[in-house]
Amino acid sequence: MKKVFAGMRIALRALQVNRLRSGLTMLGIIIGVSAVISMVAVGSGATARIQEQIASIGSNVIIVLSGSVTTNGIRLGSGAAQTLTSDDAKAIANECPAVSGVAPLVRGSGQVVYGNNNWFTNIQGTTPDYLTIRDYSMQSGNAFTPQDVDGATKVALLGKTVAGNVFGDADPVGQVIRIKNVPFTVQGVLSAKGQSPTGQDQDDIIILPLTTAKKKVLGASQANLNSIGSMMVQSNGTKMMQEAQLEIRDLLRQRHQLQPEQEDDFMVRNMEEIFAAQETSASVMSILLGAIASVSLLVGGIGIMNIMLVSVTERTREIGLRLAIGAKTKDILTQFLVEAVTLSLLGGIVGIVLGAGGSYLISYFAKWHTLVSPTAILMAFAFSALIGVFFGYYPARKAAYLDPIDALRYE
Repeated sequence: MKKVFAGMRIALRALQVNRLRSGLTMLGIIIGVSAVISMVAVGSGATARIQEQIASIGSNVIIVLSGSVTTNGIRLGSGAAQTLTSDDAKAIANECPAVSGVAPLVRGSGQVVYGNNNWFTNIQGTTPDYLTIRDYSMQSGNAFTPQDVDGATKVALLGKTVAGNVFGDADPVGQVIRIKNVPFTVQGVLSAKGQSPTGQDQDDIIILPLTTAKKKVLGASQANLNSIGSMMVQSNGTKMMQEAQLEIRDLLRQRHQLQPEQEDDFMVRNMEEIFAAQETSASVMSILLGAIASVSLLVGGIGIMNIMLVSVTERTREIGLRLAIGAKTKDILTQFLVEAVTLSLLGGIVGIVLGAGGSYLISYFAKWHTLVSPTAILMAFAFSALIGVFFGYYPARKAAYLDPIDALRYE
């Protein structure tokens, strides 16, 4: 161990003699490490962002949508006819063991007015289960209850975007707003959700009791008061997602009296599968970016090998003298190997600092979500050390096995 530290001191002195050359040699490693950390941070940030969006949708969520129907040989588009009903939602909740909750939905849009302020927003009618399935929490006020749904009570829950644009900094709870000229009491404000995976503002919404929305706001577009546009279903855990989908499909086909040869008049979508594909794409992008950036590390390693070979040539007489007075082969090998690793590690440390700073700048100026992982930093640092060992070994071995007599004669 003492010989290793002695070798490190000799190596550091040798590097200080040629500071400019040492700095230029480290530049390749610095650029390589900083590029790896920055690119991996970009990829990790994309993956983390997708995971946040998955969490914003809710856990173990299955979406059931109205499907297409055929009329006089003409196939209408998906959702053109509302083939789902509130009774379908109740049946799924009661008859599907793999399901823990169901929330029927009707959607529309309209102008909300308060005093001199107004805002055009999305309007959604549903039941209290929707807030549980979507993991919504209340920033202020209270959620509506099943009694509000049964009584078609004129109460509303506002998203953060709507509350901000209509009320500003004032507290909306208890105030009366008008939605399509119908007065509603604001019962609560929902906590922020942010953007959806498709880029939509999930806070630009007003949520009403299902019956209230259909009878008093969206009723004009509802051919059947019992019909719904879609429903959100929550399974009993992630492992039950596939089973829940099968149960839902079998039950709805039975309720809609579909024959075996007939296509489904509804669609069942597992959001986890969609997001898993997006997450896989982000992971592949992260690996690809890291692999591209790693090329510069290899270039830096080649630079270290080149400068160490030059150093061996320049110090041939010094090596011969050390060997002549009793230095062993492993002492010379250790000295030059430590010199190469020191160059690589110093470059790695500077590269880590620049990489972390570069990730912050990318996030600040490009508005791209980045995530600097401690694992990526450790891997980049370890890889830089391995680069020093790998590319420094050949020059070190060449120096260690020089013939002392030939080395002393070298001019």
